[in-house]
Amino acid sequence: MATSAPRKSQRDKRLIESLVRNHGPVSRVGIHKITKLRRSTISLLTRQLIAEGRLLEGGRSDNPLGRKQVLLRINPKFGFLVGVEFDDELITAGILDLEPAITYVVSERTDLAHGQQGLLQQLQEIIRRVVTASKLPWSQLIGIGIADPGLVDTRAGVTRICSTIDFWNQVPLRAYFEQAFHVPVLVESKTRSKTIAEQMLGGGEKQSNMIYVDYGTGIGAGVIVDGRLLYGQNCGAGEVGHTNVEKSGPTCKCGSKGCLEALVGASAVENRIRQALSEGVSSQVLAMAQQDPSRITAWLVFEAAKAGDKMCWNIVAEVAENLGIAIANLVNLFNPAIVLLDQSLRSAGDEFLNLVSRIVKSKSLEGSSSVLSLRFATLGRDSGLLGVGIQVLDKYYSQMLSGELPVLESASTQRNPVVEKPARKRAK
Repeated sequence: MATSAPRKSQRDKRLIESLVRNHGPVSRVGIHKITKLRRSTISLLTRQLIAEGRLLEGGRSDNPLGRKQVLLRINPKFGFLVGVEFDDELITAGILDLEPAITYVVSERTDLAHGQQGLLQQLQEIIRRVVTASKLPWSQLIGIGIADPGLVDTRAGVTRICSTIDFWNQVPLRAYFEQAFHVPVLVESKTRSKTIAEQMLGGGEKQSNMIYVDYGTGIGAGVIVDGRLLYGQNCGAGEVGHTNVEKSGPTCKCGSKGCLEALVGASAVENRIRQALSEGVSSQVLAMAQQDPSRITAWLVFEAAKAGDKMCWNIVAEVAENLGIAIANLVNLFNPAIVLLDQSLRSAGDEFLNLVSRIVKSKSLEGSSSVLSLRFATLGRDSGLLGVGIQVLDKYYSQMLSGELPVLESASTQRNPVVEKPARKRAK
């Protein structure tokens, strides 16, 4: 019995901290109402958590009657995490506090010239670089989240395959980075990370039934049904880019024919406009690319279409039509309240959004489309980092509450920091 009291006290402290994180800012009275812990216990433990720097007091409750209660919230600077988002073009590593908010970012071009090992090393180096540049102590790093462009088995921490990086398959990312950095690592698909960010912090407005459509060289969908992000048997749910939309369409990198992303993904759009220009078609997008067809991107095509370029609008209208059909299928399957289109598609303008919306409404069941709001996402390029940051924190506080993870110590009793090994140079 003598040893059970300290253990219970620690469990109660974890419970309070987790509750403040999930429901905060919240008063001590609010904690009592939710946990039914004794008020004296709550008072004692919150004082300890404040003294340790884990919680902060700030503001007062807005209850209309009675005494205004002091509100408690997580101290966002008590620890930090690292988020990494990458694709075949760019790697971004960011420092996130416990809100999470991004406080420091480093970006660089993705090195595809040195294969899987070269990219793994580049990812490791950029993590070390962003932590070193932030001047935060390694001892306060609670975890690393990686938003990967491939088909990710989140449970295993492995990237199974990637349609945009040929050599990026069967990559044991979690094991690799946990061995390198000695902290928990979460590996997630970029699409699902962006979905979580948009749901919790962006255009999803915390809706429990929503779909996020990720658009780029690949096309994916993050699906949340009744508050749960869908994964599937081996985390393959949401691969809408590999749904067949044209039986005799172009060959996709996945090996199939007529996939949505092979038909209207960013690379397909760029190939279409370059082919048209080579055949003598006139388009203002060439001037926008400084007369160099190799500099034309899908986003330039969208901008030219929005500005009234007829050739570009014809291509963009085809993107809208095929995306609309794919989204209509998702609407019929999952009945979302909100569908968010990747913010990068905003460059095509409201006319593009209206066209997609009309197609979705015409191709989906009236009962589902009548309650649907279709709009652009709001978070932009930071969404992958924010989403994987939220997921790392969810897992950290869940495991802390269950006792699976040790509680991060206060600054006065920090454990020994991780020793940073000198980064090996990549082969030239």
